[in-house]
Amino acid sequence: MTAMGAMGGSVALSHEGHGAGPDLVLLHGVGLDRTMWQRCLPALAERHRVTVVDLRGHGASPPAVPGVSLQELAADVAALLTGPAHLVGFSLGALIAQQLAAVRPELTASLTLVSSVAGRSREARAAVARRRERALEDFEASAHAAVERWFSPEWRTREPELARSVLTILLKNDRTSYLACYDVFATADAGLWPRLPDITAPTLAVTGSDDPGSTPAMSRLLADRIPGAHALVVPETRHLLPLERPEELTEAVLTHTGSARAPL
Repeated sequence: MTAMGAMGGSVALSHEGHGAGPDLVLLHGVGLDRTMWQRCLPALAERHRVTVVDLRGHGASPPAVPGVSLQELAADVAALLTGPAHLVGFSLGALIAQQLAAVRPELTASLTLVSSVAGRSREARAAVARRRERALEDFEASAHAAVERWFSPEWRTREPELARSVLTILLKNDRTSYLACYDVFATADAGLWPRLPDITAPTLAVTGSDDPGSTPAMSRLLADRIPGAHALVVPETRHLLPLERPEELTEAVLTHTGSARAPL
């Protein structure tokens, strides 16, 4: 494990490196940590120098305070980079990757946006607000509801230990940090929307066909909004693509990074 000093208002993120090759950075979602990439990491590290990160407020990284912004979370990641990297972001991590691509194009070789939200409807925003209130009122019940939402009954029966592991990670969260980062996840896509046409990095948006929050329609919106972007929908899959369909996701990422050229 390595850590780097604060830079430009950023905090030093806990992270680790694997493999060799062009730089690739893996960014997790709200309430999770870098271990969510465990099933994708071996194959990715065969072709890339992979950095897996605990975002601010998660894992072994410093806490997040109320009012933390998407810009600050992106600056944390930018402080780790010394040149262009392929950014692979999941959920909140996908929003951070979009922010980096918009403001630091020289650091962005490509984007893979996994289970990303975009163009939320009024109803979708209301549902996210309700989940936030539930987390504030009864965090444990909220964590259990997330696992129920993310795992199909068949998957949970097949891998009960994995479902318990994800639940344990959720329950370990510092509540203040979780809510601060959840607020970013719940609102930042609206601010990003007008900036998406300015993104120049080659972009792939991928989600599961059965993901009710980061829907196939949202990935198609991203593909339509970001110049030259493409969408991919993985059949019979919910939200946790890196854990539920690691082979399919890894193949998509490597195909995308292999065809993308780093910015000059």
